Amino acid sequence: MTPDTTPETAAVGAGLSEARATTEARRLIADAYRPTAYRDDTPVPSYGKSPAVAQPGRPPMSQSATDASVLMLAGGTTTVMIGGTASVLMYLSQYADPIVCGLVFGAPTALVLALARLAKRAKPAPEEHHHYQGPVHQDRRTVHSRTSGVWAKTTNDQ
Repeated sequence: MTPDTTPETAAVGAGLSEARATTEARRLIADAYRPTAYRDDTPVPSYGKSPAVAQPGRPPMSQSATDASVLMLAGGTTTVMIGGTASVLMYLSQYADPIVCGLVFGAPTALVLALARLAKRAKPAPEEHHHYQGPVHQDRRTVHSRTSGVWAKTTNDQ
């Protein structure tokens, strides 16, 4: 097609009627401006053989690993804020005692660590499920051991 011809005149020159050439030209123009993206709206199965795809952001990990990483990030942030506050206070006052600042700013950290240990102990015991085949005998006795004296003497009580 030369620069002085339009799609209609080019189609007429190809042996098409004027109306047919206009229709063909409009179809070609419409095809040229049609979006090329396509969205497949068919539902995705909830299970299948394809592996999970990692999403942007934090890498995939178990729930306990996620909880631990969040706890470490929070602890690190808290430590930086407390240390930065203590540093600024000592610099600005030019008289602050580092031991007193350590006690004042270290107390919240010690409290958080103590609460974390307490929360760790407060977890319920995991359920145990045992599956046996055949006759089974379970011994549920508890033995209390006590070691005392200069020369270690161990006493086991049932």
